[in-house]
Amino acid sequence: MDPIGTTVLSGSLLLAAPLALAAGLVSFLSPCVLPLVPGYLSYVTGMSGTQVRQRTSGEGGGGIATVADVDAELATRRWTMVTGSVLFIAGFTLVFVAVGGFIGWLGDLFIEYTDPITRVLGALTIVLGLAFMGLVPGFARQFRFTWLPKAGLAGAPLLGILFGLGWTPCIGPTLAAVQSLAFVEGGAGRGMFLSILYSIGLGLPFVVAALAYRRALGTFAWLRRHIRTVTVAGGLMLVLVGLLMVSGLWAELTIAMQQWVGNFQTVI
Repeated sequence: MDPIGTTVLSGSLLLAAPLALAAGLVSFLSPCVLPLVPGYLSYVTGMSGTQVRQRTSGEGGGGIATVADVDAELATRRWTMVTGSVLFIAGFTLVFVAVGGFIGWLGDLFIEYTDPITRVLGALTIVLGLAFMGLVPGFARQFRFTWLPKAGLAGAPLLGILFGLGWTPCIGPTLAAVQSLAFVEGGAGRGMFLSILYSIGLGLPFVVAALAYRRALGTFAWLRRHIRTVTVAGGLMLVLVGLLMVSGLWAELTIAMQQWVGNFQTVI
């Protein structure tokens, strides 16, 4: 099997990978990330969500009066928004992958203590899940940067790096849970792989929002009205993963998954 395939199918990555992807999506839907999306896309294009609503409804005097005209103007900016979103995602992915690689490397160093460390990290993951649901105070914090790079595509990657650094405490519960899985997996490559999946889960909705900007504004409004449901569901997912790790079922599932994968045969 090729090295990449070996990495993906080894250990418990088949279990951890979809969880990392889901954790990234939950982070995007969290109260401290979702409200940023319209503002970020405005930062890239110079057109705010308020302007879109005003131009659609004809408020503010002058401007564009119909939805079709708004869509036409947004269409001219769409690929700028998509490109900017990809560059923004690349920025915070760089931060998360660097951290994930380091955590995975540490896990490889302490591989002989995997079982007790997994149980400790499982307990931590349970706490993080409760924190994500708002049941543990002090976790939903972030560092604010008073300086921002110049608006536009050139500043998008740097803005992504600042996002990865400044909002890490805010998305900490989900990100830390993924890094716990990276530690348990052991190996810098596995840690980086899980971090990439987390970044995809977090970043892909930014691209989708850029492709359908005006419709996304309405979707975000609906999600904000149901944000409590999203956070509870995400927190319960983390608690469940933590319980699997603490109870030892995570290791048993890993063994079962390895046996299942071991029965695969290559078709030539």
